[in-house]
Amino acid sequence: MKYRILILGASYGSLLGTKLLMAGHRVTLVCTGPTARLINFEGTRVRFPIRGRESLLEIASRELPGVLSASTPDEADPRAFDLVVLGMQEAQYGSQGVRELMGRVARARKPCLAIMNMPPLPYLKRIPGLSTEALAACYADPSVWEGFEPGLITLASPDPQAFRPADQPKNVLQVGLPTNFKAARFEAEEPTALLRELEAGIEGARFPLGGDAIEIPVKLKVHDSIFVPLAKWPMLIAGNYRCIRPNDMIPIKEAVHGNVAKSREIYDWVSKLCTGLGAESADLVPFEKYAKAAESLGKPSSAARALFGGAEHIERVDSLVRRIARQLGLQSDTLHEIVRLVDERLGRNRARLSPSRSFEALASVE
Repeated sequence: MKYRILILGASYGSLLGTKLLMAGHRVTLVCTGPTARLINFEGTRVRFPIRGRESLLEIASRELPGVLSASTPDEADPRAFDLVVLGMQEAQYGSQGVRELMGRVARARKPCLAIMNMPPLPYLKRIPGLSTEALAACYADPSVWEGFEPGLITLASPDPQAFRPADQPKNVLQVGLPTNFKAARFEAEEPTALLRELEAGIEGARFPLGGDAIEIPVKLKVHDSIFVPLAKWPMLIAGNYRCIRPNDMIPIKEAVHGNVAKSREIYDWVSKLCTGLGAESADLVPFEKYAKAAESLGKPSSAARALFGGAEHIERVDSLVRRIARQLGLQSDTLHEIVRLVDERLGRNRARLSPSRSFEALASVE
């Protein structure tokens, strides 16, 4: 079957969108007015690194069998879609227009796949024994998630690294690390079956090039364990958030390999937290595999870049992990210092900037 999929977020969302278009599905990207007009006029272009090929391969949406369109939040009607993908940063869901759309999504009772580092609050309610009320303060606007049913929301780890090249228009995305989206199943069978059909379609899709039909990296992998997407947490704490220093930021590679022993220590500590919640060791990624991948991450994390770019909100996985750790009786001085540095930088940014930011400004954050 071919499905209709609504994706909130035209930057990172265009990566999964391209893979879905390759499989023949209909995709609508939700973004700002100018970006929607650009995409509706020109389509999207996503650049992939291909093994054995020196240059990046650019895939234009107009060359694919699926159908792509774009709309603003006000125009989107979730009732017309089979699946909603939440591909924005957590703080963006409370911005004007998007907040109202989220309310319509919740009322439409459509299955939602979140591709976020910060798990939606309804998803965390699926974890047995976790007190989510104590976690609400970690979210920019926790009321956005009211009305969503935990059984209709699931999470995919946003492992692929992608960014908008600074010298390119907003319909261009470049993939830096072509790993897979690892999604947990829904509680119910019907939306899980839909996810597995998308998985199979993406797996089987090929792109014609030079007389051949080649496989394009970045797949969707669906897992039975609800803890598989949490495998990103040790990576975020050991690498992404440790890019943030008191007065500057460093690349992820340096954050991880500048002191490998300390990186391993905090990585293993967060992994222990995940197993304390119920994850199996097989759900997680060994430190050695992550450290190897981090060697290619030569830029600071998007969280660090946003902070030092003046953002008033970033995804607070650091704060979320610390609050969950307290529920399990765990404590880490390294994590405490990370939270302190992020709090301090956010305080500076909020003191300097206006009380609220527009959807356009938030949408520029990867």
